[in-house]
Amino acid sequence: MDRTVEILGVPMDLGADRRGVDMGPSAIRYGGLSDELDAIDQATADSGDVTVPRPESGDPDAGDTLGGKAKYLDETRTVCKRVAERVRKAHEAGRFPLVLGGDHSIAIGTANGSTRDQSTGIIWFDAHADLNTPETTPSGNIHGMPLGAILGRGPFDGKEWAHCPNVDPSNVAMVGLRSVDEGEQKYIQDSAIHAYSMSDIDEHGITTVTQNALDAVLDDIDQLYVSFDMDFLDPDEAPGVGTPVRGGISYREGHAALELVYREAAEILCALDMVEVNPILDRQNRTAELACELAASALGKRIL
Repeated sequence: MDRTVEILGVPMDLGADRRGVDMGPSAIRYGGLSDELDAIDQATADSGDVTVPRPESGDPDAGDTLGGKAKYLDETRTVCKRVAERVRKAHEAGRFPLVLGGDHSIAIGTANGSTRDQSTGIIWFDAHADLNTPETTPSGNIHGMPLGAILGRGPFDGKEWAHCPNVDPSNVAMVGLRSVDEGEQKYIQDSAIHAYSMSDIDEHGITTVTQNALDAVLDDIDQLYVSFDMDFLDPDEAPGVGTPVRGGISYREGHAALELVYREAAEILCALDMVEVNPILDRQNRTAELACELAASALGKRIL
C-alpha cells in the first residue's frame, strides 16, 4: 500500500456486556503490529487512542432516545463521533485508517469517517450479523448493532452520527455468520444485503465465499471498507474475543480471506477495523498477535 497507515486505538467496551475489550488496542500494539507492518515495508503513523468515558462514570440506561434498549447510548455516540472525526482527518491527510478495538460499536465511527461523499461497499467478517436495533436487540448491547446503525435500520435512520447514506445494503456482504438473532434473520431475508454463513464456507471454501462477497459488493462503488471481528475465527484459534462462538474459521482461512481482499481491492480499500480483542480471556496474547498478522495480510503481506 502506497499510503501511510494511520493506527488509531479505540479502547471501548461500553458497547459490550463484558469488560476487557477496552484493552484490545494496547494488546494489539504489544503483540507486534508495528513489526508486522515494518516487515512488509509499510509506512505507519500511530496517532494514539481516542478518549473513551469509563463505564463507572455513566448510566447504561440514561439518555436512550432511540427507544427499546441501547446501553450507554450517549457515551457510544460521543465516542463514535470522535472516531469519525479522527478517521476523517486521516483521509484528508492521505492516510489509510487502521482502527483497533475495542468492541465492534466503534465501526459506526470508522464508517462515518470514511464514507464522506463516496459510495462505499462493506465486507463484514464476523460470527454475528450486528444488524440489531434498540427495538430488536435481545441484550441492549450496541456492539450487536453497528451494521444496523450504518445502514440506518429502524431508529438509526437519519441519525447523522450513525447512518451512512452512501452505503447501500446491496453493497454490503457479511462473511462467517453463525450466530444470528431472529430480527436480524428477517432483515437479511427481506433486504438486498449479502450474507454468507459458516455453512457456505463449509460447502464452498473460504476463498470462493470471499470472492463471491467481493464480487457482490464491488459493483459501482468508489471504495471498500473492511471490518474484521476477531470472533470470525474459531475460539481455538482466537480465544481472547468479546463474544466467542464455536465453529469458526481456521488460522490459514483467516489469512486467505484477507489476502484475497488485498489482491482484489487494494486500490479502493479505504479503512480497516480489527476489533473485539479481549486480553482478559486470551492466552499469552495469542489473539492480539493473530490480529497483527491478519492486519498485515489485509495490507499486502504474502508468503511469497
